Amino acid sequence: MRYALRATAVDAGHVRGHFAFYSELMDMVDAGIGRLLLASLHQGIADVSPTRLEFYENWLSPTGIRDGRMGLAPLGAVLSFLNREEPPADRVIPAHAGACAAEWTYANVSAFRKNVTRRLPLRFRVQLAVGLGRTLVTETIHQSKVRTRIRNGSGVIDIRSPIFDYLREPSSVPMRRFYAAAYGEFFRYCDVDAAVEIDPDAPCCRLTIAVQGTRAAEPALLDVT
Repeated sequence: MRYALRATAVDAGHVRGHFAFYSELMDMVDAGIGRLLLASLHQGIADVSPTRLEFYENWLSPTGIRDGRMGLAPLGAVLSFLNREEPPADRVIPAHAGACAAEWTYANVSAFRKNVTRRLPLRFRVQLAVGLGRTLVTETIHQSKVRTRIRNGSGVIDIRSPIFDYLREPSSVPMRRFYAAAYGEFFRYCDVDAAVEIDPDAPCCRLTIAVQGTRAAEPALLDVT
């Protein structure tokens, strides 16, 4: 399964407003589930299937979480329902949510670090992209562990998380798509041309990485008046 999805552009003001709304979630989350995950899932549903948002807000809202604190069971219910959405929403919602989470995570990187990253050799940019992915994984579910093995432009990323231990295989698919899309965005931000795919036969959430080289710059838009 291959992902080439990109997050809808989110300007700085929208990012601040979005997280201001979700700041109320901070003290209402159990099991190490970060509000970044809840916010991005909410955004993914709102952007892709807005007519379904009211249903999911039984869990993904301050009120829904306050009524039954967000632990693995309610998060598992959300993921299970997402996996049963009609195609292509079942694939696009979690992938778009992962792209949004990556965009918001990258927004917190300093301008200095971003400028330095663009000047680094390819292998260091790959390492930085992988490091950003690890940060996102641990911020979405804090007890998660990430193991990365990349050599000669190819490798694997293994993600072990309580949510994968809790869920049966079909219901875990949305989180695998979420992480695949997030890592794909980080490679793009670091100007790395890389394919990120899900290994469906792995015993954990395993992403396979194939680095093609430096990502070509996007053509500039001409302002023609």
